[in-house]
Amino acid sequence: MIQELTVQDFAIISNLTIPFREGMTVLTGETGAGKSIIIDAMGLIAGGRGSIDYIRDGAEKCRIEGSFFVSDNEDVATFLEKNGIEPSDGQLVIQREIYRTGRNNCRINGQLVTTKILREIGPYIVDIHGQNEHQELMHVSNHLHLLDQYGMQQLGNELTVYQEKFKNYMSLKEHVNHLLNNEKEFVQRMDMLTFQYKEIESAQLTNGEEETLIEERRKLMNFQKIMDSLKKTYQYLDNEELNAVTLSGAAMTEMEQIETIDDEYAETTELLRTAYYSLQEATGRVSSSLEQLEMDDERLIVIENRLDVIRQLKRKYGDSVGEILEYFKGISEELSEELGNTTDVNKLTEKLEQEKNELNKLAKNISQIRHGVAKVLEKNIMKQLASLYMEQAIFKVNFIETELTINGLDKIEFYLSTNVGESPKPLTKIVSGGELSRIMLALKTIFSATQSVTSIVFDEVDTGVSGRVAQAIAEKIHQIGKYSQVLCITHLPQVAAIADTQYFIRKVVKDNRTQTVVNELTETERVNEIARMLSGADVTELTKEHAKELLSLAKKDH
Repeated sequence: MIQELTVQDFAIISNLTIPFREGMTVLTGETGAGKSIIIDAMGLIAGGRGSIDYIRDGAEKCRIEGSFFVSDNEDVATFLEKNGIEPSDGQLVIQREIYRTGRNNCRINGQLVTTKILREIGPYIVDIHGQNEHQELMHVSNHLHLLDQYGMQQLGNELTVYQEKFKNYMSLKEHVNHLLNNEKEFVQRMDMLTFQYKEIESAQLTNGEEETLIEERRKLMNFQKIMDSLKKTYQYLDNEELNAVTLSGAAMTEMEQIETIDDEYAETTELLRTAYYSLQEATGRVSSSLEQLEMDDERLIVIENRLDVIRQLKRKYGDSVGEILEYFKGISEELSEELGNTTDVNKLTEKLEQEKNELNKLAKNISQIRHGVAKVLEKNIMKQLASLYMEQAIFKVNFIETELTINGLDKIEFYLSTNVGESPKPLTKIVSGGELSRIMLALKTIFSATQSVTSIVFDEVDTGVSGRVAQAIAEKIHQIGKYSQVLCITHLPQVAAIADTQYFIRKVVKDNRTQTVVNELTETERVNEIARMLSGADVTELTKEHAKELLSLAKKDH
C-alpha cells in the first residue's frame, strides 16, 4: 500500500504531502481543483510517460516521491532481487524528477534506475483505472493470466511443471533447428577439422625437433669443409717429422731441468706441461672425429624431407612446432566435444517429438482445468454484475486453441452481453461508460482477492451512474478495499460516504499563484462536503441530514 505521496512543483501543486491509510480513501472536491493531478503524479512514479508540461511555471524541475509498504508482496521482492535493488525493511521508496531539459531522474530505494524499470515495477504497486483506461482488465493479453490467478488452487503445480518442461523443449528445439539449418556448414567444418587433425597427427611432431634437424643438416652440408679442417689440424698436432705435441713435450722436458732454480722457471714449466697435455687431448679428439666422420647423403635427404613437412605445417597452422601442437590440441578438443554432442540429429529429433507429445498431454490437462475454472468465474462475475443491476448480463470466457506456447494450448478473451437477445462480444468492444464502469468493478471485485497489487486507484470510474447503481458501485469499491488499498476520486456522495478516509482537494490563491491544497476531513467536515456533493452550491439543513444519513448507513453496514 502507498503510505505517503509527496509532490513538488507539479502542475498547480507547489508542495504537497499526503499520507494514506489502509482500506478505502476518497478524494473529493470541485472540478479543476487538482484531484486528477494527484493521480497523474502517482502514474508517473509507476512509470507513466513524463513531460516537461508537468513542471510548475517558474520551476526548473518537478519531483514526485511515493513511499510504499510492500512487506507481504512477494512479486515486488522478486523484482527487486532480479534487478539488484536493495530492499528496505518492507519499504519501497520511489522518486522521480523531471527537468525542463527533458531529463528524468528515477530512483528506487535511493538507487538510480531507468523509467523502463519503473514501468516494470509499476503494475505490482499501483493499478490506476480511469474512465477511459481500464488497464489490465481491458488488455486481452492479460485475460489468461487473470484466469490462471483465479484458478491457482485448482491448477496447483501443473502449470509450473508444464512451463519448466516447455522451456527445456524450446531449448532442445532451438538446438535441433540449429543443427538442421547449419548441417552443411557443420559437416564441412567437421571434415576440415578431421583432415587437419589427421595431417598434424601423422607428422608426429615433437617440441625442439626442428632445431635438432637444422643443426644436423648444417653439419652434413659442411661435411667436406669439416673433413679438410680436421685433417690439417691432426697433421699439425701429430706430424711424423715435426708436430706440436712433440715440440711442446721437448720444451717441457728442457724446462723441467731448471724449474727448481727459480720460481719464474717453475711457472713457465707448468704452462708448458698444461699445453702439452691439452695438445695430447686435442689430438685424440681430432683423431676420434676423423674416424667417426662419414658423409650420409641419404640422411641428408631424410632431414630435408622432414624439414619440408614441418615448413608445410607451419605455413598452415603456426609459426613454430609449438604453435602447431597447440592448434592440434584445440581442434582435438573441438572434435571430441562436437562429435560427442551431435552424433545423431535423428535421435535428437525423435526426442524432440517425444517431449512435444508429453507437453501436449500436460497442456490438454491444464486446458481442461481452465475450462472448469472458467465456468466458476463466469458464474461469480455474473453474480457480481447482477448486484450492480446488470441482471441480464452474460459473461463468457472464450477459448481459442493455439499451438503450444509457454502458457499451454489456450488463448482466451473475456466476452460480454449486456442486453437480452444479444450474443456475447469481446469485452474490449464495450463502449458505454456507465456499463464499462460496472463491468470493471465486477471483474475487479473478483480478481482483487487474488492479485498482489498494493494499491488500486479509481479515477472517476463512477461517471454516468446515479441512484441505486451508484450505491451498488460504492459497495463494490469498498469491498475491493478489503483486499487492497483503494484510492478513489469521485463525484458520487454514496461513494464518498462509504469510504474509511476522505480528503478534500481545493484550489487557493497565494502570492498571486494558484495552488492545490489537500485536507483530511473530520466527521463534521465530511457531512458538509457530502451535502455539497448532494446539492451542489446551496447546502441546506435537509441535504446535511441526508449526508448524515448516508454516513450513518455506511458505518452501520460496514
